[in-house]
Amino acid sequence: MFSFNYLFTTIFLVLTFFLYPSNAQLSSTFYSSTCPNVSSIVRSVVQQALQSDPRIAASLTRLHFHDCFVNGCDGSILLDVGGNITLSEKTAGPNNNSARGFDVVDNIKTSIENSCPGVVSCADILALAAEVSVSLGGGPSWNVLLGRRDGLIANQSGANTSIPNPTESLANVTAKFAAVGLNITDLVALSGAHSFGRAQCRFFNQRLFNFSGTGSPDPTLNATYLATLQQNCPQNGSGNTLNNLDPSSPDTFDNNYFQNLLSNQGLLQTDQELFSTNGAATVSVVNNFAANQTAFFQAFAQSMINMGNISPLTGSQGEIRSDCKRVNGS
Repeated sequence: MFSFNYLFTTIFLVLTFFLYPSNAQLSSTFYSSTCPNVSSIVRSVVQQALQSDPRIAASLTRLHFHDCFVNGCDGSILLDVGGNITLSEKTAGPNNNSARGFDVVDNIKTSIENSCPGVVSCADILALAAEVSVSLGGGPSWNVLLGRRDGLIANQSGANTSIPNPTESLANVTAKFAAVGLNITDLVALSGAHSFGRAQCRFFNQRLFNFSGTGSPDPTLNATYLATLQQNCPQNGSGNTLNNLDPSSPDTFDNNYFQNLLSNQGLLQTDQELFSTNGAATVSVVNNFAANQTAFFQAFAQSMINMGNISPLTGSQGEIRSDCKRVNGS
């Protein structure tokens, strides 16, 4: 027999679906009607920044990475101290005097607000800026999934513990990736972002003179490369001196990074460990990417999408910040 209760329940469920759709799924067309030019705006600002700062593409890519590993991709890395924010992620160990590009993010936000105010989140700006940066550097393009909202808190302690440290073991780094749902292929592919950019001496000088308390350099360092690095980073020199992460093509996104690992010319300990750790599952992936740039580009694009899916705030969660540096109303 037909039930009016059944009919009412069905109508209620249908209305609920349309009025409150599931927002867990990000979409590449999220702003197609509310801010259709968002991608071109981001691209224009990044292109302009690149004219005076060839490092900025790598720096913007890194910001997205360091954002997503702490509380998910919520733009929390952008928050300054103020209001309810008593500790900023910017001054956490992995970011302090190292993370950069915040001014470019602010410029992107200003340009977007001029075109479509109150619509695009700072978290999505980081995702878009990373894709544009890789693409402009000669790397792959991909359809960035969008619809993240901005977090209301910063997590400095999380930044200190969740972001991989350049002196960590491969096992530890693998565990940190697994903790946010990323696998071995993601780890190797995303490490390939070190195809461009710079690193300060302080992030790897423990490899040059007294590796793990041995009194000797890291044995996995190519001898010629070691001599160059020791000259750039003398034992009692400035830890802030910049070094190319990829000495062969420092500002181009390509697979030379992986070829460097095969010849023991990975700059960071965590780079070289991908290839030099005996029996590691990463070794075959490194070999594949070193031999096949197309395979690397495809994997990198997918891994960036995977990383961008880490715990986004959606729907009515969080907010759309009007200023990426501070929570609304603070």
